[in-house]
Amino acid sequence: MTFPPVRICLIVTLLAALAAISQRAEAEAPHRIVSFNVCADQLVLALADPEQIVGLSPYATDTSISVVAELARAFRRVPLQAESVIPLDPDLVLVAPSFRVVTQPILKALGFNVVEVDLINDLAAGRAQIRQFAALLGHPERGEKLIAEIDTARDRLVAAPRPRNSTALLIANGGYTVGPDSLAASLMDEAGLVPPPGAPKGFGGIVPLEKLIALRPDYLVMSSLVEEANGQGALYLTHPALHALYPPGRRIILPARYTICGGPSLVAALDYLTGVVTRRAADPGTMPVVPPTPR
Repeated sequence: MTFPPVRICLIVTLLAALAAISQRAEAEAPHRIVSFNVCADQLVLALADPEQIVGLSPYATDTSISVVAELARAFRRVPLQAESVIPLDPDLVLVAPSFRVVTQPILKALGFNVVEVDLINDLAAGRAQIRQFAALLGHPERGEKLIAEIDTARDRLVAAPRPRNSTALLIANGGYTVGPDSLAASLMDEAGLVPPPGAPKGFGGIVPLEKLIALRPDYLVMSSLVEEANGQGALYLTHPALHALYPPGRRIILPARYTICGGPSLVAALDYLTGVVTRRAADPGTMPVVPPTPR
């Protein structure tokens, strides 16, 4: 197939323009990045060059809250203090919203470029955040690649078989549940695991044990398996009534590392949930018939 000369000129011009934009982004990109936040850690590791990174947060290697903890072990971890940052002379410091009311003003007063990494509550916000920080770090093409990976993982989840029963409530110590305005709830919704009618709205709240039993979701979702009442909050999760209604087959574990941050954790979370719903769909015997709640 041959192109007319005019079209060839347009293609060459477009490619040259894109190359110029990429070169300008790299030239303006920060060269010494310090991250003070586990979500920023993951964005930096996914989007920046290794030589751009001079420090990550102390939590960067915590496997319970980060999906790239092993990758982070190759980098310096920085104590969450202004004094630890100054000798590194970074040209970009990434922090969490409302990070340390004293530390952040000190860093700004000393002239450091401090940028907040907001929490996200759905995939759309996650995509926007990736584009924002990919541009900031000088690698917009890496942002688009990561977004494509998220969309592909979402397609895998959409195509996965779904369990016949699909109401679910994420319950934490003491009966706290997230509401629909949260990343965890958004991910569960992508998997077809929706809260039962009457569940808390917004960002969530406390669900008394009696109300949870009345709501009777098909599944309980927890960040980890709690089997012993080794704390006041765990008394709720280990109550005999919950054990009777929700044996292991009716509990779903959704680790916190999938529900805290955006970036690469979204790919991992979507693929994890694909495995969850596929297993539940293949094992309908885990859903015994439960008598209705007396009125």
